[in-house]
Amino acid sequence: MINILWAGMFLCAVVVAFYRLIFLQDTEIFGKIVDAIFKNSQAAVDISLGLIGILSFWLGILKLIEESGLAGFISKKLSPFFQIIMKDIPHDSPAISTVVLNMAANFLGLDNAATPMGIRAMEQLQSHNSKKDTASDAQILFMIINASSVTLIPMTIFMYRAQMGASYPTDVFIPILLATSVSTLVGFFSVALKQRIDLKQPLLLKFFCSFILIIGALVGLFYWLPIEKRLAFSAGLGNIILLALITAIILICIHQKTHCYEAFVDGAKEGFTVAIRILPYLLAMLVVIGVFRAAGILDFLVDGAKAFCHWLSVDDRFVDALPTALMKPLSGSGARAMMIESMQTFGADSFAAFTSSVIQGSTETTFYVLTVYFGAINISKTRYALKYALLSDIAGITAAIGLAYLFYNN
Repeated sequence: MINILWAGMFLCAVVVAFYRLIFLQDTEIFGKIVDAIFKNSQAAVDISLGLIGILSFWLGILKLIEESGLAGFISKKLSPFFQIIMKDIPHDSPAISTVVLNMAANFLGLDNAATPMGIRAMEQLQSHNSKKDTASDAQILFMIINASSVTLIPMTIFMYRAQMGASYPTDVFIPILLATSVSTLVGFFSVALKQRIDLKQPLLLKFFCSFILIIGALVGLFYWLPIEKRLAFSAGLGNIILLALITAIILICIHQKTHCYEAFVDGAKEGFTVAIRILPYLLAMLVVIGVFRAAGILDFLVDGAKAFCHWLSVDDRFVDALPTALMKPLSGSGARAMMIESMQTFGADSFAAFTSSVIQGSTETTFYVLTVYFGAINISKTRYALKYALLSDIAGITAAIGLAYLFYNN
């Protein structure tokens, strides 16, 4: 999918460039495209290298999370919940603990750990699947939750916003938390109804009532705040939560007699390697998006969407963030590049960049998760998995746009 998308965007830009040269006598179009290639290539290098410090810090913190046993603690607490919703999986199956560990890794932002755990969980769930080429109910539910799972610390978004010069990099913390919660709830409840999971069980009611009350309290709190204070309060609360979490992790490490400094340094050592590793992917996507915009295609699509909004008498400020929304289900790196491109074009503190950041954190990359998880166990018949995953994507992205209007006040 991403190969076709990348090549298609580049070739479309070339075709449009020839059209503009031949029929519109635009003799500067090819120069603009070449300039965009050079400019965005350099931007990719600058962004990647600029991430080394922040990336190293968070990788050090994530190493402390692993060493402290915090992920295992969350796994133990959530295990009874997954034993109920995956009713066809035996309670003593190792798949349950692996599923919980995967969810805990997603919750804590441990992307590198979440994917291999997710594949392992799919393999273990496959052992209970009677039709080996067809996704089971448990596998579909697991995939949907994975594709829309709540992430407490959207650290990569914070890092890119900081690198691009945002005044308050964490001001998107609460909007992202609310948007991804909407995505997760819509995905879970839609699949639960499809699979006829008994949602009246006390443990499920307690879990979801607590979750919804917390989210509702946050919405209510920020709704009653003056508009000019919402963004600053979100950034402040996000910073307090992050600092409290880091402090708690360090205290847990001390209690567990973990060598905090050594563990942190071991994790931080990976920062440079990871920053260099993402460079080719960021370079590929930023260049093709730059070419796409230089050819005028992206502006044409955005202008068309704005004209449609004008016709409906709807505010059109969100339209500049739509490229991120359209790319998000297809490619994580593509959506990330669209988010960065919106910061470059409109400014890191602009409404378009703010909305793009919230959209980026609202849900996962559906096609990537579906392809990797089901492809790893040779499942070709995914049944209704894609339909419900896209439904949760739409819910999350719609919520992200609405929350951007609610929180942004610049």
